[in-house]
Amino acid sequence: MRPVSPWARVYVVCTALGAACCALPLPATHAPWGAVVLFAALCAGCEGLAGSRFAAGRTPEGAGVAGEPGGSPRWHTPVILAAAFLLPPPAAALVALPGALLTRVEQRPRWLRRVWRAGQLALAAWAASWAHWALDGRDAVLSSDFPYVLVTAGAAVVAFCLVLTVLDGGILVLAERVPVRSAWRGLFLRSLAPVAVHGLAGLMMAVLWRSPYGPVSALLVLLPMYVSWWVFAQYHRERAAHQATIRALVQAVDIKDGYTRGHSERVGQASMVIARELGMDDERAEVLRFAGILHDVGKLGVPTRLLRKDGPLTPEERRVIELHPEYGHEMVRGIGFLGEARSAILHHHERLDGSGYPYGLKGGQIPEFARVVAVADAFDAMTSTRSYRRARPVVAALEELERCAGAQFDPRMVEALVRGLARRGWHPVVTADETPLRGDPYPPAPPVSSTPPGHRKSFDGTRP
Repeated sequence: MRPVSPWARVYVVCTALGAACCALPLPATHAPWGAVVLFAALCAGCEGLAGSRFAAGRTPEGAGVAGEPGGSPRWHTPVILAAAFLLPPPAAALVALPGALLTRVEQRPRWLRRVWRAGQLALAAWAASWAHWALDGRDAVLSSDFPYVLVTAGAAVVAFCLVLTVLDGGILVLAERVPVRSAWRGLFLRSLAPVAVHGLAGLMMAVLWRSPYGPVSALLVLLPMYVSWWVFAQYHRERAAHQATIRALVQAVDIKDGYTRGHSERVGQASMVIARELGMDDERAEVLRFAGILHDVGKLGVPTRLLRKDGPLTPEERRVIELHPEYGHEMVRGIGFLGEARSAILHHHERLDGSGYPYGLKGGQIPEFARVVAVADAFDAMTSTRSYRRARPVVAALEELERCAGAQFDPRMVEALVRGLARRGWHPVVTADETPLRGDPYPPAPPVSSTPPGHRKSFDGTRP
């Protein structure tokens, strides 16, 4: 993890101080201390349970200090919201603190992450409780005033998500260097649906808590939530296994063909830009990213001396290297979760005019994923430095892709990449330490090493 900037540390400290100020008026509220302690203990217990049973997989990409961009709900979220429905705002803020401070943290600095999470949740809980009480939600809960209680609970959920969104966006800007124009994009909507579900569970807990059956009956609400989280955790473990498989394959390719280290990750990222512009659903877009990352995995079957040859390839050597899509397809054919990505690995060197390889497919015969990866592959090749040339500016690379659209590339995929980069810019996750070309609105990201000249007949100068 990159060092946390001083401004990010100041931001975390200010968040923690704001949370402390929210909890300070607690003695004047005459809150039921027994309920406060019970809720706080339950919240801490839920967080401990989550840390021991569900702490699988790595921190989401780009999560940084926040750990969960968008305020992704945790095992204790219904408990915090139930406290917000029943307790005054200072008490609700206090309830969130023990669980957050005891949360399991894998990345350093651990104390900073715990303080951040505690302050963030305390402020969100305070806002949720304030919104709920401002609408007389507590009386609605006590009298089971349906459906008005749903209105007040909904307002609390929205306030909870808004605070998480505002704070998460700020930490992404300061700690993760995410551009301001995109830091908050989608955070609120991604958190609203899951938090709304947890809000309903919290509302059920609050109603049962005040029922004749007491707090014990409220705990029964957590049982179905526990089962759902267990299923969710199993999904994430499976997903983590998939990611580990892909990382191992990519690392093997990078070790074997050091000239293009980092190329695979950037092709996967460019493929995702195209996928978003094409309107692909999240599941297909993720498989397409896998296709981009693994498109050159077949190089593991090519002799290393050919991949690292300093001079031009002979026709026989070229034919051997041009077998790498078929090698790659054979390697991944048994990996079920790759789905459509397997056809992209096999056909990403096909061309619309039929002059590509390995089978010389034309136009619509080429799978959609392969047409996407072909564009992403050529784009990264042109915007990466080689031993015989500097990286092209992104604008020049896009112009070259447009020139070759219709013959070599699918015009729809090229247009999608142009639109996506105009909208989001090009900020590759894997870069090299080289100054971008002056005047380029989308600075290129050259890889660590380069490819010798004469290895390919096409315009981009890369190997087959």
